[in-house]
Amino acid sequence: MNKFNKSMSFSPEIKSNYKPKNLAVKLNNKGEQFVIQGHPWVFSDNINKINDNAKSGDLAIIFSKNKNRVVGIGLYDANSPIRIKMLHHGFNKVTINHDFFLQRIQHAYSKRLSLLKTKTNSYRLLFGENDGFPGLIADVYATVLVVKIYSEIWLPYLDIIIPSLQQISKAKTVVIRLSRSLEKSKQHKLENGAVVYGTLKNEVVQFVEHGVNFSANVIKGHKTGYFLDHRANRKQVGAWSKDKTVLDVFSYAGGFSVHALANGAKEVTSLDISAQALEIAKENGKLNIYKGKHKTIVGDAFEALKNLIKTKTTYDVVVIDPPSFAKQASEIDLAKKKYAQLSALGEKLTSKNGLLVLASCSSRVLASTFFDINDKVLASGKRGSKMILQTEHDTDHPIGFTEGAYLKCGYYRFID
Repeated sequence: MNKFNKSMSFSPEIKSNYKPKNLAVKLNNKGEQFVIQGHPWVFSDNINKINDNAKSGDLAIIFSKNKNRVVGIGLYDANSPIRIKMLHHGFNKVTINHDFFLQRIQHAYSKRLSLLKTKTNSYRLLFGENDGFPGLIADVYATVLVVKIYSEIWLPYLDIIIPSLQQISKAKTVVIRLSRSLEKSKQHKLENGAVVYGTLKNEVVQFVEHGVNFSANVIKGHKTGYFLDHRANRKQVGAWSKDKTVLDVFSYAGGFSVHALANGAKEVTSLDISAQALEIAKENGKLNIYKGKHKTIVGDAFEALKNLIKTKTTYDVVVIDPPSFAKQASEIDLAKKKYAQLSALGEKLTSKNGLLVLASCSSRVLASTFFDINDKVLASGKRGSKMILQTEHDTDHPIGFTEGAYLKCGYYRFID
């Protein structure tokens, strides 16, 4: 399939040949309680009874154990330990069709309206389970809609969901991104990065975030091309960076760096292990008017920070926003140690009366645990500090269940 589709109709590849069937499902007590309480996941070991010929994308109609009443409807996933991803909870009868998905997308869009009234034309339209679409993400960059699919469960429904997303977002172009597992799947003819609606002259798309210009590679970039969840924090850091020196650690495409520069920072240093990401950060900076200097450091963050400390370099504002350190339960303890190390390193790099911003996107490390780690490390140092702000996801990343709350960020002002 030609990735740069010239037709303004939807590509036929979004239509699946598989017609999903209804499955009758009964769960054990634990699984049933999860469903009744509104949790979006049903694990395989919670299923007591299900059809033998179940396939990914089939509608799992969940009946109560005793009264034989429908307590919820989900999508069956044959390839995941989370065997059923829930679409609907409760006893009221619903039909999973075009209108069902359209209304849910409209509801999600209504939650983003306050953000779209600002000088911002990039936002997350669908945030997976939190918006009732488990395993599906939809991000908008100006007039380009990027839909990332993480599971085969959505393949039979794309031909009704994607046109609805396009209609509501008014996107002129729709791009499909696939998870690694879906790229290997033989259940579809989609290609990762395929343009399934409209045209795309350049895979790098420019957009605006609170009046600051950025770009995202919607075809080859990480995730959907950019990280939108920290938008409010980037704006806040920018507001507090005027005439300051700023260090942006794990900078990737320079989100914090560019906001700082655009808001009058004197000097900004972007640090990342990827030289390619730092080139994008510099290009993003150039999309805006600024007078400060933009420096870059390529290297492992832990080693690079230690080297800066050796040279007694300090910054007025230090932002440390690492990738997830705990993608599985076995990594939680190591993640905690890494967060403690970064907190200690950040303290040494923050100048007198400076600001240290510490963030985590590890959902397995709870916010309370993360802030406790930072508090203990900073309290054990010789300097006084005070948390002046604590934040979570931006408004286009609503939290619908406990595991959906992954982002936390603390702002610590040193009192020297």
